Amino acid sequence: MAQSVLVIADSGSGKSTSIRDLDPKETFIINIANKPLPFKGWKKNYTAITKDNPKGNMATTATAAGIMKAMMHVNDKMPHIKNLVIDDWQYMSSFEYFDRANEKGYDKFTQIAANLAQVAKLPKDMRDDLYIFFLTHSEESTDVNGHRKVKAKTIGKMIDNTLTLEGLFSIVLFGKVVKGEDDKLSYVFETANNGENTCKSPAGMFDDIRIDNSLKVVKDAIIEYEN
Repeated sequence: MAQSVLVIADSGSGKSTSIRDLDPKETFIINIANKPLPFKGWKKNYTAITKDNPKGNMATTATAAGIMKAMMHVNDKMPHIKNLVIDDWQYMSSFEYFDRANEKGYDKFTQIAANLAQVAKLPKDMRDDLYIFFLTHSEESTDVNGHRKVKAKTIGKMIDNTLTLEGLFSIVLFGKVVKGEDDKLSYVFETANNGENTCKSPAGMFDDIRIDNSLKVVKDAIIEYEN
C-alpha cells in the first residue's frame, strides 16, 4: 500500500510550488491542467513521457481512466519513482462535468463522485515505497449547523452528498499564506484542524501546526513517523 496525502489550498497558495524540493529523479508528475510549473528549473527536470521519451517523468491527462493508467504505469514500470504528484486534481471532475454538461439527470454526478473515489483509493493497491500527493483547490462551504468550513473543492453538493473526499485520506494538509510582523509572506501547510477546515494528520507525525510548504518536508516527516 502506497502512502497518500491530500493537499488542499487556494490558487496561488503554493500547492504546485511545494513540489520544488522533491528529487526529480525519483518524482513523477501527473499535470492535469497541463500548466507550467511555478518553480525555477522545472523544464529541465521534468519532461513529458512519450514513446520517444519513455524515461520522461511527467504526463498530461485529465480523465480518471488516464490518471489511473499513468499511476499504474509508474507503479509497475518505473520502480525508481518514489514520489507521485497529481497536480490540480480538482480539474479531473471539472473537465468531466463540462464534457457531460448536456446529459440530463443526476447519474453523471454519481459517476463523477465514483471516479474521484476510484482514483483516491488506487494507492491502496500500489507499491509500499511510493508516496502519492494529491494537490487540489479549496472552497468555502457550510455544515448542517450553518458553520463555515473550508474543504476540498468539488463541483457541487451533489458530489458532497455522495462522497466525503477527505474521508479517503489519513493525511489532509491545508496550504496557507501567512503574513508576518514585518509583512513578509510565508507559504505554509497546516497539519491540524483549526475548527474551520477538514485538515487532519496522525498525532505526533508533525512537530508543528504549521510547516514549510514542501512535499519533501511532508515526506520526511511521514518516513520518520513510520520508522
